[in-house]
Amino acid sequence: MTESRNQRLQRVRPVLVLATVAFAIGAILGARHSTPPSYALADQFVSAWAHGEYVKMYSDISPSAQHTTSVSDFAAAYKEALSTATATHARITGKVRGIAGDSVVVPVQVDTRLFGKLSLDFTLKTVQGTATGTRILWSRSLAFPGLRPGEVLSRHTSLPRRATLLARDGSVLAESPPGADPVGAAEATRNSPLGVLAEAVVGTVGPVPAGQASIDRRHELEAQGVPSEASVGLSGLELAYDARLRGTPGGELLAGDRLLAYAAPHAAPPLRTTVSPAIQRAAVSALGGQLGGIIAMKPSTGELLAVAGIGLDGLQPPGSTFKMVTTTGVLSAKLATPHTVFPYATFATLDGVKLSNANGEECGGTLELAFAVSCNSVFSPLGVKLGAARLVATAERFGFNHEPGIPGADESTLPAASEIQGELDVGSTAIGQGQVLATPLQMGTVAATIADGGKRPSLSFLPNQATVGTSVMSESVAHTMRRLMIGVVREGTGTAAAIPGVTVAGKTGTAELKSTAELKSSCPSAASESNSTGTSSPGKEGCQGTENEEANTDAWFAAFAPALHPRIVVCVMLVKDGAGGATAAPVAREVIEAALRSEH
Repeated sequence: MTESRNQRLQRVRPVLVLATVAFAIGAILGARHSTPPSYALADQFVSAWAHGEYVKMYSDISPSAQHTTSVSDFAAAYKEALSTATATHARITGKVRGIAGDSVVVPVQVDTRLFGKLSLDFTLKTVQGTATGTRILWSRSLAFPGLRPGEVLSRHTSLPRRATLLARDGSVLAESPPGADPVGAAEATRNSPLGVLAEAVVGTVGPVPAGQASIDRRHELEAQGVPSEASVGLSGLELAYDARLRGTPGGELLAGDRLLAYAAPHAAPPLRTTVSPAIQRAAVSALGGQLGGIIAMKPSTGELLAVAGIGLDGLQPPGSTFKMVTTTGVLSAKLATPHTVFPYATFATLDGVKLSNANGEECGGTLELAFAVSCNSVFSPLGVKLGAARLVATAERFGFNHEPGIPGADESTLPAASEIQGELDVGSTAIGQGQVLATPLQMGTVAATIADGGKRPSLSFLPNQATVGTSVMSESVAHTMRRLMIGVVREGTGTAAAIPGVTVAGKTGTAELKSTAELKSSCPSAASESNSTGTSSPGKEGCQGTENEEANTDAWFAAFAPALHPRIVVCVMLVKDGAGGATAAPVAREVIEAALRSEH
């Protein structure tokens, strides 16, 4: 009985195998038969669209469409449609299905910035060619899902009223009048109770100017749904926080005359900043009509309190204010202490070239005294001893060669160490000449770092943004630098910044704009503190400066006060205005006094 049953099973097994194979083949053939080529082609075409593979899509359209439309025009049509819709992402959301006639539908979802998630359909027709097989019968109405034959995608944008900028005390810095049209609006549509006093920090608004430099920003704005003629931030706070102030655009997405989607515009709430009206008034008033820049900040937080003139973007050689950087490097490397004594001299010779002190004056003594009187014959050789690598590394820890973190503010720079060749180059760089360029914002940041115990603050125009600062030097080196800067104001080149009853720490700078050889004057320097990198002429060190020489120097002063418990940092730069101690220091004193009187 068992044997007979086993024999029957052996005969049945081949039949079962053959049946299974036949079923599988039938299923495959049935699946092929149930999925028309047009379905597979439509799915392939729309999948390529979702991934931006326009060349692949182009290969799927009919020869007649390829004959009338180039691949570049084909791709441009899709890119333009996605930009119009402010699309950020697209995907197929369902299976291809057939509808009446020879058309198929592919459901998709398009994520957009303005209109949210759009659920739409691509409706595609195919054509069968004897040589080419099945192809998409293409027209420009297929540039975006949801379009019907002959329709073109367009958008009408509505922008909300631009948000109001507030000072740290809640008062208005800039606002748009009621009913102002954000599209095509002129600069005059932003009003400020501070008037011209606010312009340097608030900045301007208007359409993005034409030109190659503005193309990227124009494209970025258009992708966000902002029309090219819209009024946007061009400088200052208006630029720095443009996206926040613009609010959320709205509008209509149209397929021909049909409404595909709608979004209401939403205005942003007022934006409170760190700007102090009292300090802003003082900075602009102190600068007057002089070409230059002033910044004021809180050293502990990096909050910017005021900006006047070209405080954020005025790149100039920083002169002897850069000695704050050089001295930090020297102290950190333990190459000298405040009590280290240097020989008195009227110049230093580097690579056979004399770098003179001011008017050939003789200076030297301790590092503390040399810093107070800004002695080039001490600090140029010290820079050489420190070396280009350590000098550049120190400067970069202070923020040189890095974006300052404030949109619209220029990056302060110096060459890479490998590009600073020879003693003369290193020595010139160490006293803020050579190819060093800095803004008042940068040199104010250097002073703020010292004031805050060696931590470089993150700069911001918004309150409560303080983060842990970047370590630049040890706390002990910062305290030593503070002591040296106090000496500058007490008995050195910065006595004009002294305030009765307040200890002020500062550093002057007098940056030469042309080499001595370029000047028509016979004197090598005009300033009470010189950074001349030219060759000194024998017998001329004692001659008097001329008006031409004074116009050859930028005046700088960077300071903080009260020195032991700093509340305010101020940096002043005056273009072609003589010596820092004579002209920039008194201007800084005005701003410091106003800041100490105010509740910032």
